[in-house]
Amino acid sequence: MSLKQKIIIIISAFLLAVLPFSLFAISWDPLQPYTLSAVLLCSFGALILAHFSIVKMRRYQQKLEHSEERLRLSLWGSGDELWDWKISSGELYRSSAWLHPVELQPDSKDFPPNKAQIHPQDLSRVTKLLQDHLDGKTAHFEATYRIKTADNNWTWVLDRGKAVAFGDDGKPSRMTGTLKNIHQLKQTEEQLQLFARCLHNISDAVVICDTDFTILEVNPSFSRVTGRTREQCLQQRFELTLYPSRFMHDIRQSLASNGSWSGEIREQRQNGDIYQAELTFDQIKDDQGHISQYVAVFSDITERKQREAELSRLASSDTLTGLPNRALFMQKLAQLVASKTQHALLVFDLDNFKKINDSLGHELGDNLLCKLAQRLSHFSSYTNRLYRLGGDEFALLLDQTNDLHHITSLAKALLELINKPILVQQHELAITSSVGIVLFPDDGHNPQALLRNADTAMYHAKNQGANRYLFFNDAMNKQAVKRLQLENLIRHGLKEDYFAVYYQPKMDIASGQLVGMEALVRFITPKGGIISPASFIPVAEETGQIIEIGEIVLRKACQAVKGWIDQGLFHGRLAVNLSSRQFSLPFLCELIDDILQQTELPSYHLELEITEGTVMQSPPQAIETMKKLRARGIHLAMDDFGTGYSSLAYLKQFPLNTLKIDKAFIDDMRTARGRNMVDTIMTIAHNLSLNVVAEGVEDDEQLDMLRKLRCDVIQGYHYSKPLSAAELSQFLQQLKQQRSKPALVSIVS
Repeated sequence: MSLKQKIIIIISAFLLAVLPFSLFAISWDPLQPYTLSAVLLCSFGALILAHFSIVKMRRYQQKLEHSEERLRLSLWGSGDELWDWKISSGELYRSSAWLHPVELQPDSKDFPPNKAQIHPQDLSRVTKLLQDHLDGKTAHFEATYRIKTADNNWTWVLDRGKAVAFGDDGKPSRMTGTLKNIHQLKQTEEQLQLFARCLHNISDAVVICDTDFTILEVNPSFSRVTGRTREQCLQQRFELTLYPSRFMHDIRQSLASNGSWSGEIREQRQNGDIYQAELTFDQIKDDQGHISQYVAVFSDITERKQREAELSRLASSDTLTGLPNRALFMQKLAQLVASKTQHALLVFDLDNFKKINDSLGHELGDNLLCKLAQRLSHFSSYTNRLYRLGGDEFALLLDQTNDLHHITSLAKALLELINKPILVQQHELAITSSVGIVLFPDDGHNPQALLRNADTAMYHAKNQGANRYLFFNDAMNKQAVKRLQLENLIRHGLKEDYFAVYYQPKMDIASGQLVGMEALVRFITPKGGIISPASFIPVAEETGQIIEIGEIVLRKACQAVKGWIDQGLFHGRLAVNLSSRQFSLPFLCELIDDILQQTELPSYHLELEITEGTVMQSPPQAIETMKKLRARGIHLAMDDFGTGYSSLAYLKQFPLNTLKIDKAFIDDMRTARGRNMVDTIMTIAHNLSLNVVAEGVEDDEQLDMLRKLRCDVIQGYHYSKPLSAAELSQFLQQLKQQRSKPALVSIVS
């Protein structure tokens, strides 16, 4: 209200107040008419004047209310809150209630006045900005920070204000401003920053183009891959320099019809280098579903492709000799068969190569194979290709020929070349070879049959005295048929339970007592004939029937031994052989658990014998399986030690209990070299805290030598031949009768 309006209202009120007194004075002195008229006139004028003042005031008040309403609507529409801070008294006024309520008493010393609501991490920054404005360093105050809302959550706000009144000392006494909720905007900003960081740091190159394939943006990885800077790319048309324009046209068509395109490309960097990439193009659509941009993402796969090429080379090359390997051989052989091309296949290996490895070591054997491969390299040509199939076995493919004279001449030349002495590590070695030959299509109609028949011919050549070649013929076919008959007989034997378990006792050398037995499988036909394990076990191994046979032996042996233990006849450990196929079963441990549970045989009475060749197929996996078996209390023995390919490095890692020395070493003990070999094996075993079992002990001389070499246990015909279950029961009964007091053998689990 203005000063003029205030004066008018005061005068009007005064006139209205003195009017009754004037009327009284007039009524007391009626002789004064003019005075009465004047008074009435003044009073009437004052009333009119007061009326107009009141009307004007009401209009002013309405304008003020309308103005305040517009201000509230404006603040509501903008989402802002109005605040007014009397700095001198500390009073704070706020127009909204969406923030956490704050009650400030006069003379409050909080600075800022809403200090209790500001996030602790933002408080120092807000305080400094506010103080700078109050000190006159900034024209206005502006800050973004987190503040507590009415529901006790933190939200981001934009706070803007300005000092509007000052005291006599020139310092701000009043400050007003607005508070805007920018939480959603802040979240959107953070999300955009996240997307920007992802685009900036992603290892794949990213290009964003408009609908005309003009580049709008690229990320740093694009510059790293292509060698072109961002500035060189922007507003340039996206092109693939090593491809014709038609290629980009096809990409456009795919984008239009499918919404995306992907494939592998070759492209050129800025410096001229060629690289390979996986490129993917996708559409970007706006809110109305119209295509607004395209985005291309591509990964540099140059190194990956190089690695794949190297792996492909390694996969098709023998790592030892550098010759093409078995995989490439089978691929080439399949191609020749598929094209109906006449060809001959020569498969050969070295005679007695195992003895070379056993006597001179595998390192020398590997060097021998490498030198032999170099010597034979001239046999490898466009039409004659040499391959290493594995171990000491090689193959020679003769393309487009079935000329027997040419093949025979080549086989003779091959044998003569191999027969020439080879100097390896100061050892001059004279080696021979056996060669098996097949012709396509006479001797097989697929790669597997050809290779199998060539192997058959090679083994026949070896059996006929070695150092010769043989063509596959009908006689070999007959032998193959015989093998098939044996396979069928094994299958029938499994069905009719023709497999029995025999047991060969083991004797402790020091005490002369029975400490264990080995379970041995026997194949007894219905007519009473026994098929040698040397005949049926290799066939069963190849066909996988050995898995079922092994389970039968383990189950029968565990059941029999449990009976002898219950009768007080046996307190030792049962040894059962595991074939390589059994050992690789994923459920081996569960199968053994089931058998032990059903037969109720304690696990410490069981010992599993595993050959060197089995564990060396995959040493890490073998160690894992062996650890699982040992954890069950089962003992483990390495069978036929010295005949395989195990090394001391692996031997010390295998969780073994026992080492069995192969009969071949025991037979050779009559020579000084043989005794030294056995002594070395025993020393190694004892140093690794392993028990040593010598198998195949047949006479007193061998026993005496083994006793002097501190062998622990012997097994062989000198002590007992393998016995049937009934024979072993009698054997155990006799041992029990011979003992005045039962001497129990301590089982160390």
